[in-house]
Amino acid sequence: MLYTMMDILPMLGLPDPPQRRPDYYVPCPCCDHGRDKHLNIDLVKDVYRCPRCGISGGVFDLYSLYTGIPREQVFEDLKSKFAYRETPVVRKPQPRHETTEPPCADITLRDAAYRALLQKLSLASDHQRNLINRGLSSEAIAQNGYRTTPLVGMKALAKQLLAEGHGLAGVPGFFCEDGQWSFVPEQRGLLIPVRDVQGRIQGLQVRRDNTEKRKFRWVSSASYPDGCRAEGWTHYIGPTREKIILIEGPLKADVVHHLTGQTVLAVPGVNALTQLEKTLLELRQRGVQHIMSAFDMDFLKNFYVQNGYAELTRKLCALGFRYGTYLWNPDYNGLDDYVWEGCLRAKV
Repeated sequence: MLYTMMDILPMLGLPDPPQRRPDYYVPCPCCDHGRDKHLNIDLVKDVYRCPRCGISGGVFDLYSLYTGIPREQVFEDLKSKFAYRETPVVRKPQPRHETTEPPCADITLRDAAYRALLQKLSLASDHQRNLINRGLSSEAIAQNGYRTTPLVGMKALAKQLLAEGHGLAGVPGFFCEDGQWSFVPEQRGLLIPVRDVQGRIQGLQVRRDNTEKRKFRWVSSASYPDGCRAEGWTHYIGPTREKIILIEGPLKADVVHHLTGQTVLAVPGVNALTQLEKTLLELRQRGVQHIMSAFDMDFLKNFYVQNGYAELTRKLCALGFRYGTYLWNPDYNGLDDYVWEGCLRAKV
């Protein structure tokens, strides 16, 4: 590639990347306000993406986005700016890892490593109460495998897993520094297993305590030596049926399934649909024909949610699914809250 992200960032007035980081976040010019930072710039792959509004692209696209120059004219514009030298000087963030990010490990390896990790962790009493207050039973909580994030002993955990024969390379959340494996230090929160159609753990989300913005995050070690990023997997719970519900958020999916018995597929966010098509193809082969979306009720007035819904319907239509949308009392933003309130009233 002739031009890299590091070539154009100074020209766009964007902040320098933090040291040792292969990627970082800046405010999205399309959907962020105030101190929000959702636009991820990947300095290794020379791409960018905002999981909130869905914009993405490469070097020329980012340049066009910030300058307003049509994409087809970007090359000539950059060429004129770099005319004083034959080729642009590729500036790398310093210091930077010499090794490339390892590919994500096979699902079988990830599932085994995550299951073994969760068995060594416990669930704090406040997290247990929070899950019960959401409508989950103690039995469902145990079955779904929620845990509280570890705050100490990360290297000891990794050492135990290795001694048990689990591979950690390519498992998001684990990294190796100076020859020693460890697990990423995370803010205290609730670990949520994210499972595929076969019930295998693909990755982990964390619901951070005492945080209002970006409360749900993937457990990822992309910014650490030999670490790996999470890939925005979908979450599936329940038996395969002809008709299923599509919702935003793995934890909400678990609650709705427990309270209604319906089979639920969850995307990590309304504009985070990168892994959805792969799941939909598998579900179609398994006999799923009808998908009812149940995004939060701010869908009715949130432009970014509406964009995600439009993209979703395009995917469903292209793959031959029948689809529709559930609506409910907007006093309850999420379907999980609405269903749980109905259950509480039924008990009175």
